[in-house]
Amino acid sequence: MAKKSSKKAATKKIRRRPWTNEEYKKLKAHSKARTPVAKIAKEFKRTPGALRQQALKLNIGLGHQR
Repeated sequence: MAKKSSKKAATKKIRRRPWTNEEYKKLKAHSKARTPVAKIAKEFKRTPGALRQQALKLNIGLGHQR
């Protein structure tokens, strides 16, 4: 019988950065300007999901604005 390897897949460490007041102001400005979420995500170095969650928290529109 062959022995099974007990190695686990390497998981990426989750690092959560708190949001600053400056980031909130920029997010509101991007919302008004209707900037695409992907472009904002690159600028903020955050995921699109994180941006959408904060926009929801702030009660501002972000993303699918038709």
